[in-house]
Formats: sequence, structure tokens, C-alpha cells
Amino acid sequence: MGRTLENKQEIVASLKQDLSEATMVAVINYQGLTVAEISDLRRRIRPKGGTCTVTKNTLMGKAIAGNADWQALEPLLTGSSAFLVFKDDIGGGIKAYHEFQKATKKTELHGGVMEGKALSGADVKAIGDLPSKEQLMAQLAGALNSVTAKIAIGVKEVPTSIARGLQAHADKG
Repeated sequence: MGRTLENKQEIVASLKQDLSEATMVAVINYQGLTVAEISDLRRRIRPKGGTCTVTKNTLMGKAIAGNADWQALEPLLTGSSAFLVFKDDIGGGIKAYHEFQKATKKTELHGGVMEGKALSGADVKAIGDLPSKEQLMAQLAGALNSVTAKIAIGVKEVPTSIARGLQAHADKG
């Protein structure tokens, strides 16, 4: 039995809600995946703030209609599409997808959309190769710590060198 109009409207409303909270959407071809494999993919990306939604392309088309941020998804709505919707850690979510893809070798990344811009599959992969937010914060903290340590050593060294200079002058005279 097919879906009722009310059911389809609920799905479109849910998709619109997900998209309103999302920062990026990636489109994959899920053909050949089992239910267990799709569940595994969902489990992998959920901790990274992502969801995997399998829905008809026409319903996703209705959800993005009139929304300029997601219009670039339109050309990607072909074939058996699953939508990876990322809200928080985009890089971590894409890395989780790539780990899944390496394990199953059954999916293909068509592309994605971020900030209203269409991304190719290679662009999405490049985003996944960037360091995570935690790694960047650790690098920044390390750099700041290094600078403050050098400043502290320099500030401490000024009076010490003045004292050494005065001591040398006193020893001379």
C-alpha cells in the first residue's frame, strides 16, 4: 500500500525541519546496502551530529523547493539516494561515512551542498580530510601555550640579564 498524502506531507515537513538545522547535506547512492548496513551507517554518523535519511527524491525535491540554501541539491536527486544530513561535526561525519564506505564498498558519494553551494564528491571528501574541530582547538591551544611560555621566559630573563650586567660592572670596578 502506498503512502497517503498526509503521510507524505509529514515526511516533507520532517525533511524541512532537518534541513533548517543542517549545515551540510551529502547525497549517496545506497543501492545494494542491506538494512543492517544502513543501520550501521546511521550508528557511525550519529555521534558526529549527523543523520542518514532514505527518502524518495521527489519528497526531498518538495522539501528543498523555495529554499535557496538547498536548491543546489536538485541535480543530485537521481537514482537510489540517501541523504547524510550533518548538523555539528561535518568533517567527523564525513570521515565516519568514508570508514563505512571502505568497509562495505557499496555506496557512492554523488556530492553535497553546504551554505547554498553545490559540492562534488571530491569536494565533500576534501572536507572530510580536514582536521576536526577538537584537533584544531588543540593545535591552537598548543600554539598559544608556546607563545605565553616564550613571553614568560623573556620577561623573566630581562631582570636577570640586568642583574648580571650590574654584577659584572661591580666586579670590574
